[in-house]
Amino acid sequence: MPKILLKNAKMVNEGECFEMDVLLNSDFIERIDRDISEPMATVIDLKGDYLFPGIIDDQVHFREPGLTHKGTIDTESRAALAGGITTFMEQPNTNPQTTTIEKLEEKFGMASKSAWANYSFLFGGTNDNLEELKRLDRNACSGVKLFLGSSTGNMLVDDEVVLERIFSSTGMVISAHCEDEGTIKANLEKYKGEYGDNIPIHLHPIIRSEEACFLSSSKAIALAKQTGARLHVFHLSTGIETDLFTNAIPLEEKKITAEVCIHHLWFSDEDYQNKGAFIKWNPAVKTQKDREQLWEALLDDRIDVVATDHAPHTLEEKDNPYTKCPSGGPLVQHALLAMLEKEKEGMISKPKIVEKMCHNPAKLFDLDRRGYIREGYYADLVQIQEGVSQMVEKSNVLYKCGWSPFEGTTFHSKVMRTFVNGHLAYDNGIFSEKRNAKRLTFNR
Repeated sequence: MPKILLKNAKMVNEGECFEMDVLLNSDFIERIDRDISEPMATVIDLKGDYLFPGIIDDQVHFREPGLTHKGTIDTESRAALAGGITTFMEQPNTNPQTTTIEKLEEKFGMASKSAWANYSFLFGGTNDNLEELKRLDRNACSGVKLFLGSSTGNMLVDDEVVLERIFSSTGMVISAHCEDEGTIKANLEKYKGEYGDNIPIHLHPIIRSEEACFLSSSKAIALAKQTGARLHVFHLSTGIETDLFTNAIPLEEKKITAEVCIHHLWFSDEDYQNKGAFIKWNPAVKTQKDREQLWEALLDDRIDVVATDHAPHTLEEKDNPYTKCPSGGPLVQHALLAMLEKEKEGMISKPKIVEKMCHNPAKLFDLDRRGYIREGYYADLVQIQEGVSQMVEKSNVLYKCGWSPFEGTTFHSKVMRTFVNGHLAYDNGIFSEKRNAKRLTFNR
């Protein structure tokens, strides 16, 4: 690839925002300096636009294999590029599930042909695949995923003996979906007795309750402390859970970390009236107070990472009665824009967005030379233009499922360009015909 010189960038990186030129050479950032001159380079003038490291999304469901009527690695990673996401980590609850090394490598084979963004996968732990997990090389993928509450794909791990053995048997990051199954089942049966299958959607956070989340998260954290496991709790949704985590030590020294997702930072239970099943997620979107406490914990560093839990379903599937309506929604195209909107509201700074969506995922999963704008690092970069109003409508949604929970929302920033390993993959609405995505490697 020819060298590319990015001129007049307002670079946001490592807690600072400053004007700089950035020279890309092949896959990497060759030089960062003021007034770079390179006669052989293709020059792109950013004209003072912001330049972020590429967003790293540690939790997506791209639905391949087996659920490709909802989305594919191809369609959803293209949408991710348009949202400034250059790296994704996909979850194991596909069909077949990613619970053997053979199926894991098959997924990598699929992604090598169809991914537009850098990729890795999480290996799914179950009640009966402990020996397979022990065989897994710690550098083979981004980590292990455990469902401690049932969700799409029914990969619930509920055997406590097996759970302790998994925590004791791997040095990889264990990412956990934490909801207490017994609590959820009891709540669901109560409301089914009253409403049958047509349970009102506003009861979703009552069924998948604060208690269910806290019981499961606290139990997982206690087990991690007992076994010394490296635990990452996915998609916190309640304020009470945030007190289970610490900001007393830097991320590099934490053994127990936490993530929050865009929808839990944006929506509250007041939105069920208008959005209905389109904001039905597991764990559920909860109260405004919960949302405020999640923001507080994100900003004071008890919560370490912001992700999407991108999980598309078709409109027909979402139109089912409560008990048959799947949980999840598509988010990768609009996650960064949503956070930038909150920055405009004074909720968070741009450097903090970069910390939570770029630097910290790279640190947490030990990614090799990603997540920062540094010389010698892979050139995963996003150009963002401010002051451009755009409303989310079905006509400009790129997900295969064809809808977004943000429809009707106007954002005031725009992803102009996305670079993947030094290649201009997305340019103001136009996608490159060439893929330059790579399988993630790790420093472990």
